[in-house]
Amino acid sequence: MSDLFVVLICGLPGSGKSTLAEEVAKELRLPIFSVDPIESAVIRSGIKRGPETGLAAYLVAENLAAEHLKLGQSVIIDCVSAQEVAKDMWRNLAKEHKVKLIIVECVCPDKSLYKKRIEARVRNIHGIAEVTWDDVLKREKEYTEWQEPKLVIDTATNHKQNFVKALEYIVQES
Repeated sequence: MSDLFVVLICGLPGSGKSTLAEEVAKELRLPIFSVDPIESAVIRSGIKRGPETGLAAYLVAENLAAEHLKLGQSVIIDCVSAQEVAKDMWRNLAKEHKVKLIIVECVCPDKSLYKKRIEARVRNIHGIAEVTWDDVLKREKEYTEWQEPKLVIDTATNHKQNFVKALEYIVQES
């Protein structure tokens, strides 16, 4: 195992993963590959949004991460990864490059707060509609549990403490 690692910051839409991923990336000075902006770029190219653009975004993130790992740089991935096929993508990436996969999963068990956040959220990502509460509930039904060790961050609690907890976990695991 090398000193390199892949940090996967995952969870349901609107769970706070992108905010956390961006802060961790800044602090650790690591590149971040976020699936939603990548998918938006695919859509801007003229391809109509559908399952193919989502898959393309995951594949681009995977390929960019692989290139950085080859260059000797650890990476952060920001994505939902609800289903096993997505989880396997990150497992295989880490295995292929003989690096550690560090999983930080964002959750918001306070459903009332979570719903309010979703309803108030405006991301303005080109070609990608704002996530609705119904979207979250649908994704929740298809979300499979990670079998690997992970840090679960309750985003209904103190944001700064969550950032510190995530950072400490990543440093400890890397």
